Amino acid sequence: MRDLDDLFAALARAPFRAKFRLGASDAEYLRAKGLTVVVRHAEDFVARRLAPAEPKNDGKQTPWRGHPVFVAQHATATCCRSCLAKWHGIPAGHELTPEERAHVVRVLERWLGEQDGD
Repeated sequence: MRDLDDLFAALARAPFRAKFRLGASDAEYLRAKGLTVVVRHAEDFVARRLAPAEPKNDGKQTPWRGHPVFVAQHATATCCRSCLAKWHGIPAGHELTPEERAHVVRVLERWLGEQDGD
């Protein structure tokens, strides 16, 4: 798994990933619920949508909007298993280990925490 500082530096250099920001409604949701609650949502989304060895609709399982975590997943390349393999060094084809799930959630928490300050 990739070091978070290196990962975030690479994401910042990738035009597609760097353009993502929370919209007004997602930012308000994050402020209203708080980072701790939204990170719990992230844990659930990762467990259900990303952790299985062969996620349903892999590559299309993460909506583009509707929750701050979804935006964060696209911004951090934690949206599908092929992005996890390319950006995070987590190969597809196996159920995510607890350590890999924790890595994904740490990435999402960091990105969301940075957005909270905007």
